[in-house]
Amino acid sequence: MHAPPDVAPRGYAAPAEPVELRERLDALDVLRGLALLGMILVHFHQKMGLPVTGAEDLIGWVVWVGVEQKSWGTFAFLFGVGFAVLLRRLDARHTPVVPFYLRRLAGLAAFGLVAELCFGFHVLLEYAIWGVPLLLVRRWSTGRLLLLAGVAASIHPVGAAVDSLHAWWTLGPDGAAAAAHAAGREGAALGQARHAAELQASYLALLRARVASLRWNLAQPGYWVPDVNLTLFIIGLLALRHGVFDAPRRHVRLIVGWMSFGVVSWAVAWLLLRRVPELPVPGLQWPLSYGLGLVQDQWLCFTYIGAVVLLLAFRPAWRARLAPVGLAGRMALTNYMLQAAALDVLASGYGLGLRVRPLLYVPATALLFGAEVALSRWWLARYAFGPLEWVWRSATYGRAQPMRRTAEALVPPVPAR
Repeated sequence: MHAPPDVAPRGYAAPAEPVELRERLDALDVLRGLALLGMILVHFHQKMGLPVTGAEDLIGWVVWVGVEQKSWGTFAFLFGVGFAVLLRRLDARHTPVVPFYLRRLAGLAAFGLVAELCFGFHVLLEYAIWGVPLLLVRRWSTGRLLLLAGVAASIHPVGAAVDSLHAWWTLGPDGAAAAAHAAGREGAALGQARHAAELQASYLALLRARVASLRWNLAQPGYWVPDVNLTLFIIGLLALRHGVFDAPRRHVRLIVGWMSFGVVSWAVAWLLLRRVPELPVPGLQWPLSYGLGLVQDQWLCFTYIGAVVLLLAFRPAWRARLAPVGLAGRMALTNYMLQAAALDVLASGYGLGLRVRPLLYVPATALLFGAEVALSRWWLARYAFGPLEWVWRSATYGRAQPMRRTAEALVPPVPAR
């Protein structure tokens, strides 16, 4: 049971004044921009990387170990922060939260379906699904939310471990191995079909493969079980609740603590858990090497997030230096959809079928992200929101929202020191 709407959770302090658009938190925009940048780099590696040997292969290894899951982790964390910002805006205006937010999630789900079916990117749909539980727990105490975050992170690997042990105990080693292979056969076949469709020249064939893959995923019970996205949403919500973004100088110890947790988890995941010896129980290797979901390399995103927050808090000059990145972050939805479309066209057989060497990852990433920054700068000099942000906002409010920039409503695109 969650607390009634008029009861504030323990440890929660509402801001003294409403948070308006002119009071944007610069760190959030910069972090969104950096997450977009990281995802471009990761997708060049995942979708277009050529196999190489020697020193050049270290570039792909660095992307895998240092960037891959952390960019998505940062994006999910910021979704939780954004929910908390929206919640306190609505509370300050005495606006009913549930209908407003459900309309917002419905709009995000629509964008998510387009991103997944048209371009093969799935995170927005998952965000829309796992954004719903935040409504039910938004007033929970910090302790209860942290417990829920831990459960969400561990439920899949712990469930897999229990299933593996049960199969091993009841069916024996050979039977358990056969059962595990059979359970993954259909999903593996769909994955292979989708990969083959990505290589051929027909977009319609690729679209059919993506529809089949999504239908299969939606039919799996595990798809509807909480996962690490909900964990990151909750941590982001708590970060804003406890003033990490409003007053980072007063919360250095808290920020450094989470940064330390992130880097220690990352080190343990790569140096110890990945070296777990082969076990006689089929299927048990993955849950243990994944730290049962509680200790994993993705938590390094907390280290990156904390570093950016502290940098901007203690070195104000970096606000101006990172302002172009923040411009891209202010149009995060538009830029995410644009880069999804661009990367799909570049990588897929119906488009260019492009493959690049690791040495070109960084220049290619800089080129695509630089185009997003330039577009964002041009657009935000004229309009209040990115084009897709405007569509999303208008759908949420149920009416067309003002589009043009006004001095009263907006911060300048490039903030001064």
